[in-house]
Formats: sequence, structure tokens, C-alpha cells
Amino acid sequence: MDYGMIGKIEKAKRYAAQPERVTFRSFSIDFKGDNNSYTVTLGPDGWDCTCPGFRAHAICPHVMSLEKLFKPMLKRNPLPYAPGQNVVSDVDKAHRYAEETDRLHFTAFDVVFAGDNDEHHTSYTDHAMHCNCSFFASRGVCCHTMALEKLLKGMITSATPEAE
Repeated sequence: MDYGMIGKIEKAKRYAAQPERVTFRSFSIDFKGDNNSYTVTLGPDGWDCTCPGFRAHAICPHVMSLEKLFKPMLKRNPLPYAPGQNVVSDVDKAHRYAEETDRLHFTAFDVVFAGDNDEHHTSYTDHAMHCNCSFFASRGVCCHTMALEKLLKGMITSATPEAE
């Protein structure tokens, strides 16, 4: 390993301790609920979940748990509770889900990463990370991708052993 890579690993550790540097622009997550698995997405038009609760109320414990878990990386207000929603049960379930991250598996995401010198666009598709920074272009890994692997450990398929 060379000194350039060692420096990037150290920077990745520092960045991972500062999740507010990351802003999710979009993502898709396979979410294993208590009864079924659902797909939760965040995009330009907001949240979506394939569960019946979201279909009925435009909010559900799956979205609520992601709002809690990724709060510093969302940069958006939480969805409001809905009339007819079982708020007590959904809040309880959302808190539990936010602690059980093994239920979550990202299938894709797109983030803006506020680095020390510039913003970088980092994405995850087809089990692979991509970043628009020059270090990633030359090495296929960078401090941004390694930091995201640390932040999202267990929720993505890790491609970089150094991120562990």
C-alpha cells in the first residue's frame, strides 16, 4: 500500500465520523419488515414505499425509520403523520427498525459528498461504487466511497476491504 492510499483511508475514517457531509439525492432500499419485504425509494419527488401503510397514508414505519437513521444525510423535513395512521405503533416500529439495520439493503443510491476541497458525486449501482473525484478515476476507490462503506456498513455490498 502506498502513502496516497493510507492518506485516503485516514480521510475516509474522518469523513465517516461526519455523516452531515453526505446528502442523499436518491436511493432505493430493499427493506425486510416484520411481515414482508418492501422497496423504499427516495427521489426528486420524495418518498415512496411499496407497503400498504404508505399506500394508504403516504407515510409508514419503513420511511420513518430511514428518516431517523439517515437524518443528517437527508437534509429534508420528516413526513408529517397522517390522519388514520396508527402513530403510536408506527413510531415504536420505526424506532426498532432504525436499530435493526440488517433489515436494510441498498440497491442504489446517489449522494453529494462535501469533501474538504469540493463537492463530489458518489453513487452505488449494480453492487459497485462510483465517484467523480480524480483519485477514484485512477484507483477505483477513494475516501468518499470508503467513508460511505463505513457509514452504510452491512447495508451495501462492500467492495473495499480497507473500509472495514
